[in-house]
Amino acid sequence: MPNSIEGKTALVTGAAGVMGLAVVRALLAEGASVIMVDLNESRLRALGRELGPRAVPAAFDVTDPAAIQRELSRLETAGSTVDILVNNAGILSNNKSQATTPEEWRRVVEINLGGMFYLSRAVIPGMKAKRWGRIVNVSSLAAQTGGLTAGTAYAASKGGVISLTRSLAAETAAFGITANAIAPAYVKTPMITEQLTEEQRQGILNKIPVGRFCEPEEFAHVVLFLASPLAGFITGDLINLNGGLYFN
Repeated sequence: MPNSIEGKTALVTGAAGVMGLAVVRALLAEGASVIMVDLNESRLRALGRELGPRAVPAAFDVTDPAAIQRELSRLETAGSTVDILVNNAGILSNNKSQATTPEEWRRVVEINLGGMFYLSRAVIPGMKAKRWGRIVNVSSLAAQTGGLTAGTAYAASKGGVISLTRSLAAETAAFGITANAIAPAYVKTPMITEQLTEEQRQGILNKIPVGRFCEPEEFAHVVLFLASPLAGFITGDLINLNGGLYFN
């Protein structure tokens, strides 16, 4: 069985962020080509120049099915389809139920859950035709705890990601496609390093059994594992990445 993703085409959403970029770099290092999706077009273009020709910028909104189809049509014209989909794009909301407006609810759920559905639905036919594919969805610890600090819409949307992943896994397993989710917590991003005080950071660290925050490269390593041909017997699963903060 081949154990390399060299020559595969991956699509990573939220690619301009810390976690997304770590995934992009990891996939490139293993020989894959990567479609980097984000709304920040200038940042994507700069990254494309930095990372080389196998890193292709694609600025579009993941909640826009027409934009998704345009990008996939462009890929098909170039003779390629998506082998590995990493649904990483998402937004945070810390508001609990009473402070969450209907507009905020719809926006959070549409981006965090709807975008994953639209992209997955769009790439599955190409994966079925090749009888091989990997879908990796990013959920959150908040989906399992109800949100230690995160808000109602965020926790609910990330819970939906787990159910979506399992539904896709059941639907596509017979075609050589796997769908799995990762539930990270407290990855070292600007939300941790810049938006929290030192006191707040220490308070969080005191609750994490391993005593530190998750490195972006550790998150990317889990994505890489699930994208590997050798992970083909794992589907519909949820991998916790929280330093022992929560067991299930």
